[in-house]
Amino acid sequence: MTHPDGELVLRVMTMPRDTNHSGTVFGGVIMSYIDQAAYVHARTLGLHRWVTVMVERIEFVAPVYVGELVTLRATTLMTGRSSVTIRILVDAERYSTGKHVRVTESIIKMVALGADHKPIAFTSPATLSSDDVERRT
Repeated sequence: MTHPDGELVLRVMTMPRDTNHSGTVFGGVIMSYIDQAAYVHARTLGLHRWVTVMVERIEFVAPVYVGELVTLRATTLMTGRSSVTIRILVDAERYSTGKHVRVTESIIKMVALGADHKPIAFTSPATLSSDDVERRT
């Protein structure tokens, strides 16, 4: 069964290193999670190098605190030849109550790249192998 908010692609527990001087998680940390979630989702469409080419507005409507679980769900909104537009919904699970609170949402456009780092059809055969990943480590 598909969740109405999309496919679960990332779940992260926030840590003290993620917080700002006010004791809430930096917006940039959440934005990084959004980017990672979009990449994870895009890889399900094709095993390629994926890059972010557009991030639509991100408006934070609730804070995230240390120790909370942040859940990111993805839905494909639109596909092009080499691109996919993805909606990412971000919720925080409150540490003390277990209540889920919407933190933000965003629209991300990812583009698939070939070995030459030029856009390719994301439906083309895989251009990223486990050897490519191992060489980077």
